[in-house]
Amino acid sequence: MNRIGIDIGGTQLRVAAFDDGGRRLFKEVFSNDSACGPERNLGRLVSAIERWGIDYEGIGIGGPGPADFSAGRFLNPPNLPAWEGFEVVRFFNEATGKPAFLNNDANVAGLAEALVGAGRGCDSVFFFTVSTGLGGGYIYQGKIVGGAHSLGAEVFSMIVNDDPYARPGLNPGCVELQCSGTALGRMASERFGRAMDARGLFALWQGGDADAAEVVEHGATNIAKLVNNVAAVVDPGIFVWGGSVALNNPRFIDLIHEKAKGYVLAPDELRFALAACGDEAGLIGAALLVP
Repeated sequence: MNRIGIDIGGTQLRVAAFDDGGRRLFKEVFSNDSACGPERNLGRLVSAIERWGIDYEGIGIGGPGPADFSAGRFLNPPNLPAWEGFEVVRFFNEATGKPAFLNNDANVAGLAEALVGAGRGCDSVFFFTVSTGLGGGYIYQGKIVGGAHSLGAEVFSMIVNDDPYARPGLNPGCVELQCSGTALGRMASERFGRAMDARGLFALWQGGDADAAEVVEHGATNIAKLVNNVAAVVDPGIFVWGGSVALNNPRFIDLIHEKAKGYVLAPDELRFALAACGDEAGLIGAALLVP
């Protein structure tokens, strides 16, 4: 039976239909207009699904955290403030008459990688997405491990050093402030005395710039500590890396791998792979939420 996958982002809404074999049948992309609110924005996705005229089993939804998966609602997503408390599963239940299932974007991308991507065939897969932010998802025996409060694998708040730099709602020294693409851009800006982003930093690093290398090494060391922390708790068979920073800079992931070997208990068993599902991971994984 066909399944619908929905990917809710801060600026973009995507919806796709997949058949039972995972072949994509339809896909449409819409802007997420902050002035419209969730009902009007998501109503366009419902209209697209109706326009396709296909039968389907249900709808899987990947969106920003934090969210309460069992209640089917967003809590207070920082990139979608108008969606706070929105019961997205109930909305699609009522609009389509079909069952709907919610999880966060990193988890659903991880689910896609675990079942049909780079982690396929492995029982225990930990997925990292390194882009503007840094998120994680843990998949065990084909299922997302969300934890008692839907906060499993929310690695962005994990503390990796004692840097006092802080932002509201985030721990000083946490992954988000030390390892994300935004964090690397901030540290590069401080080092070079001008506004920079992660793309500019990595371009300088690839060109052999010594100052850029120090910033990149610092970021890699912090992420390697994160890898060790995760490995010590869940011992995944493979770490899969997605997100623009990771996929556009495979040397950076290699550097993290080498550094992490110095921390983990079983360095010879530490497996890394780049994500294989690309930009479709969120949609594929969302559709896979449908039983």
